[in-house]
Amino acid sequence: MRVLFTGGGTAGHINPALAAAGYLKQKEPDAEILYVGNRGGMEERLVSNAGYEMRLITISGFQRKLTPKNLVRNAQTVVRMFTASAEAKKILKEFSPHVCVGTGGYVSGPVIREAAKLGIPCVIHESNAYPGITTRMLAKSVKTVMLAVPDAKKYFDGSVNCTVTGNPVRGEVLSAQREASRKALGLDERPVILSFGGSLGASALNRAMAFVLAQSAKEKKYQHIHGYGQHDENFLQELSALGFSGEENPQIRLLEYIDNMPQCLSAADLVIGRAGAMTLTEIEAKAKASILIPSPNVAENHQYHNAMALVNRGAAEILEEKDLSGEALWQKIRDILEQEDRLRALGENAGKLEISDANERIYRVIRAAAKEDGVR
Repeated sequence: MRVLFTGGGTAGHINPALAAAGYLKQKEPDAEILYVGNRGGMEERLVSNAGYEMRLITISGFQRKLTPKNLVRNAQTVVRMFTASAEAKKILKEFSPHVCVGTGGYVSGPVIREAAKLGIPCVIHESNAYPGITTRMLAKSVKTVMLAVPDAKKYFDGSVNCTVTGNPVRGEVLSAQREASRKALGLDERPVILSFGGSLGASALNRAMAFVLAQSAKEKKYQHIHGYGQHDENFLQELSALGFSGEENPQIRLLEYIDNMPQCLSAADLVIGRAGAMTLTEIEAKAKASILIPSPNVAENHQYHNAMALVNRGAAEILEEKDLSGEALWQKIRDILEQEDRLRALGENAGKLEISDANERIYRVIRAAAKEDGVR
């Protein structure tokens, strides 16, 4: 079976494709996999590291704010829409896949659209609670739209074949155990708060956490692991200006990048972070209480919709960035950790949302589409 995967721009589009491809290879070691990504995109590094054959096209999105610079960019995008389609068509004819799988991002648009025109069975996966524009545009051209959460189904009409598969979860996240992780990290029995804003950091979250950490350092009731990111160079200085001393507070660990996230997540009692689809999927998989601070700077405010899918089910607390301050976050943390029933309920409700067999569900959808192309 030959399967073409395409998706890019963010880890939320790329990682589901890589997880599905990895599971497919486990089930069918002889399967041929090709990944089509955007030239210069994050997928170039992630897919290469995963060891899959890759082809690249050039595509970009439209800029909504109409400045002179963006008007030039939009003109380039119009041209690239045609050139990307031609590049995609050439790749499709050369690889001749039995099925194409799109996971979102600009790059998946021309690839899936051209594949459908060629009569190749196509499926797409949407990792967010609010479907992206690429998913909505392609929905009627594909065999099946795979959804991470049931909430997304309401955005499609009855002519679209939707099925809930969930988001795939990394094996190392599932296998990490709380007590073993806490022991390995040298943590004691005090509550553990894990906070992060992604690999690049989130300035608004860091500003609030600087206040929280400075206050927590005075009480020493909680342990912290905070990832401040690669692009917030002033965070440590701001924290120091608040009187914080790392030497006097070994219970607070400050990391530019959390490279052992499965272990840290497993050890945590409360998670504070953005509301990206994959982050929420892992929070659900580990049944963790969380305070979600959706990024307002993402397409169609999809992180807010992701967060509300948990909040509406009593599985998380939300603190929107417009309401975010150090004082507000510190108060919410204390309220949750000082009410054991509330902390436990948030975690238990998050765990109820987990779809533990997401990889198998996605594989079955891909296999069914391939059978339509005569693959046994």
